[in-house]
Amino acid sequence: MSLVHFHYDPFTEFERLFDDAFSARFRPTSDVSRAVESGSRVGTFRPKMDLVELKDNKTVMAVFDLPGMQPKNVTIDVQQNRLTISGEMSAEKDHTEKDYAVRERTYGKFSRILQLPVGTEPDNVHADMENGVLKVTFPKIAREQEATRIDIT
Repeated sequence: MSLVHFHYDPFTEFERLFDDAFSARFRPTSDVSRAVESGSRVGTFRPKMDLVELKDNKTVMAVFDLPGMQPKNVTIDVQQNRLTISGEMSAEKDHTEKDYAVRERTYGKFSRILQLPVGTEPDNVHADMENGVLKVTFPKIAREQEATRIDIT
């Protein structure tokens, strides 16, 4: 009888293959990139994200899964109508690579970029992080893009 049960998730495997295939040419050659190419889960990763249009129909919320991360380790920048969420999740230093029988958790640097509506001001973007879930809200349409009805006289 086995004490370890492996559950195969084809979507996670497909995502890993897709990311490896399309991002390999943009990765600089370093010890971290060699670790990623060799199958280790240390290097760069892409946190899961949901994009939700809120009921008021004027606001969008991006929800990111960042388990175990603290707000001080996450950076949010707005520049040229782009929202950039970046940070680094540190690997545990208690174990060496040889100590692991199974290693599925991911560590390393991450960055996600979202296009904001034209004219969105940084003051219109709000972020909140609780229990490893980052919620970033911003307007769906900037005030400059809102439709204005013109009455005919």
